[in-house]
Amino acid sequence: MPTSNLAQAVFIEGPDAVAFAHSQFTSQVSALPNGQWQFSSWLDAQGRVRAVFHLARLAEERLLLLLRGGDAASFAEALQRFVFRSRVRLSVANTSTLGSGAALPMHIVDADGDVIRLGCGSHSLQFGTDVVDDDAWRLAQLRAGWPWLPADALNESLPPALSLHRLGGIALDKGCYPGQEIVARLHYRGGNKRHLHRVELSRAVAEGSMLRRGDREFVRLLNVISNEERIEALAVITDDIASSIMQSSENTSDNGVVVQLLDTWSD
Repeated sequence: MPTSNLAQAVFIEGPDAVAFAHSQFTSQVSALPNGQWQFSSWLDAQGRVRAVFHLARLAEERLLLLLRGGDAASFAEALQRFVFRSRVRLSVANTSTLGSGAALPMHIVDADGDVIRLGCGSHSLQFGTDVVDDDAWRLAQLRAGWPWLPADALNESLPPALSLHRLGGIALDKGCYPGQEIVARLHYRGGNKRHLHRVELSRAVAEGSMLRRGDREFVRLLNVISNEERIEALAVITDDIASSIMQSSENTSDNGVVVQLLDTWSD
């Protein structure tokens, strides 16, 4: 995980903010009420996930995208190319930090002055210039299967591999958006062979690492957290390799990292 909790966030504002976001992102943005947030993502034309984020509707014409990995300035620059004639303004929050707050119901947004709180059930995710930087929220969200994408894992996975359907971040009943045809084909015709897992590692490994076994992909690690009890990570693993790990027949990478499955999430 990043050593600093400097938030990577983008504001989308203007009369066309919601319509523009609805046409670009995978969630049902137009149905999001003021004062709530949803998981969402932005895909490339091949359906690969460019970014995952909390999408909060702060007002009728104001959205907040709190990125779960990646760089906000690069994201905003890439997104700006699709604005064309839409009446929207993109701006990057350069000085806000992330921290943990008191419990708040899932998907609720509470804005108090400079601080914006996103309800995550057992806790809230606080965002703002006056927020105390802490990591207390990270382990709870890892164990809930909320993916965080390190730089090495961007533009790589399809939405089912990150369990974005389960999180409500994929809408199948809306108009076109980048990668929509791939998403629909995978959902209705099948073919996805990679899923999200929570794993325990025998030793610390850098987040975003690709563990290999016998010169083939073994486990793609996303976020990795070391705590007092164990080293845990979210990982994308093909179904056949996950089956072998579960049976303990092939659970060690070429560089000696032993992997144990703790949780598995379907599409």
